[in-house]
Amino acid sequence: MERQPTLSAVRIERVRDALGFDAQAVDAQCFDARGLDAQGFALIEILCVVAIIGLLAAIILPAIPRSTTRARLESYAVETAALLKQDRNAALRRQVRVATQVDAEARAIRSGVTGRTIRLPADVTVQAMLAARCANRASGLTIDFFPSGMSCGGTIALARPGIGYEVRVNWLTGGVEIVAQKLL
Repeated sequence: MERQPTLSAVRIERVRDALGFDAQAVDAQCFDARGLDAQGFALIEILCVVAIIGLLAAIILPAIPRSTTRARLESYAVETAALLKQDRNAALRRQVRVATQVDAEARAIRSGVTGRTIRLPADVTVQAMLAARCANRASGLTIDFFPSGMSCGGTIALARPGIGYEVRVNWLTGGVEIVAQKLL
């Protein structure tokens, strides 16, 4: 039983004959064995590929670790300095001793007045140099502010590769300053 050509195959034959194309050369270049155009991709094929790429990106991108940017590190330093200044001002206003807790291992700084805690990400190195004794008592994990404006003083260093900031508290004046550090 001989196979009858389809309507589309008949149309293709007429177009080839009208334009004078060599039928075998055109078949080899443009048409597959079924008589369909094989030069490009169908829209549905392209949409499927784009959808698969989108799904893979949605799965893979959240797993890529993101490091703390320089601007974000600076904002952590500014936020830490603001918390320390807030505690100092509260000590002056209320005429009480205020202790700001600094836990370098847990990457947390907690206000002695409001209880607000700043948590730093894992890629930020936190080092604290605090007074071991202050006002005749062991200190070590806090920066204390006194009603007179003085403090126990200390330095909190926040760093990532290439850049760092030190938040310094002056023991005599209780003043807080941020100093940028270039790291190698």
